[in-house]
Amino acid sequence: MSHPNPATKMATATATARKVSGFAQYKALLLKDLRREMRTKEMFVSMLVYAVLVIVVYGVALGFTREGDGLREVSGGLLWAMVVFTSLLGLNRSFSQEKENSCIEGLLLAPMDRGVVFLAKATSNLLFLLIVEVVAVPLFWFFFSGQMPLTHSVALVPVPLLLGSVGIAGVGTLLSTITANTRGKDVLLALLFIPVVFPLLYACVSATTALLVGGDMIDSLVPSLALACGYDVIMILLSWLLYQFVMGE
Repeated sequence: MSHPNPATKMATATATARKVSGFAQYKALLLKDLRREMRTKEMFVSMLVYAVLVIVVYGVALGFTREGDGLREVSGGLLWAMVVFTSLLGLNRSFSQEKENSCIEGLLLAPMDRGVVFLAKATSNLLFLLIVEVVAVPLFWFFFSGQMPLTHSVALVPVPLLLGSVGIAGVGTLLSTITANTRGKDVLLALLFIPVVFPLLYACVSATTALLVGGDMIDSLVPSLALACGYDVIMILLSWLLYQFVMGE
């Protein structure tokens, strides 16, 4: 009785794997990340604790300010500083988990499009960041509600938050993959991340501030949101295209 040689087995396995749709691969990778986080809660808890600590520091630093001191004009920048630095903590942890037990080698050997890996990892990073924002942003307003009376346009604040989070998760996933195997990856990721996302950060801070302050600043809302949307489309598409080369390295 003849037995197929190892090369034949490998070719059969590869052909079978390639029959799996890209969406099925994306779903499997995304569910893997979600299940692991639901089991360990390491990333979510660390990001949430960090966000709360930043809010406490804000409260101490700005506790003696008054509304007339322009706190509302800088509140958008304070909010996004918390989001950016909290996201950096999560991005540093997201891909380092793949290095445990040589999971990254398994992803590299799997016959799948590297773009699918990028989309799954970016989606999981986005979901974790949005969950933290759902908890942290109301705490931010609770701490400063006395100094910052809310305007009618504040209900639209989730729009720039969502646009900014999408761009942060997409670009951050690419950069965290690049820095995963480097020394001092935490510092290197921040050095690469902040300049790259600066246009997005500028647009989101401008849009958020316009919504919080209201009045004449509303005129800057549409251009800022358009800049954020354009950045998301261009940079996520570019990250998706480059991810195959980054994973290959």
